[in-house]
Amino acid sequence: MEFQRVPVPSERAKQMNPVVLAFVGDAVYTLLVRQMLALSSGCKTGELNKRASEVVSAHGQSERLGRVLPLLTEEEEEIYRRGRNAKKLTRSKHATAAEYTRSTGLEAVVGYLYLTGRTDRIEELFFSGGPDEEI
Repeated sequence: MEFQRVPVPSERAKQMNPVVLAFVGDAVYTLLVRQMLALSSGCKTGELNKRASEVVSAHGQSERLGRVLPLLTEEEEEIYRRGRNAKKLTRSKHATAAEYTRSTGLEAVVGYLYLTGRTDRIEELFFSGGPDEEI
């Protein structure tokens, strides 16, 4: 995966509101999940959308976090905690409060890594199984 842009310095990204990092992380994670599904499946778009929705939902992200959390660096854990603990103005309709806060923390990590140009780390944490990995 290659994104053509100038990375944000990590100190600037660390100063950003963690909910804003999660806003970016949500979009990046969704795109990567859709990309992986599109490249690894012969399903029609309706099935692809259903599978993507399950993975990128707060519930799906909370489950994924269980596999990812032990792999986070201290810096990434700090970003995760900030995202998890941040005040959010909205609530999830289809997830528990705990799932929603955990998923926001996960999205904040993805947003931080993306903005600082560490897309290889996103792949390492979430998609290291390659195109045949079951999402």
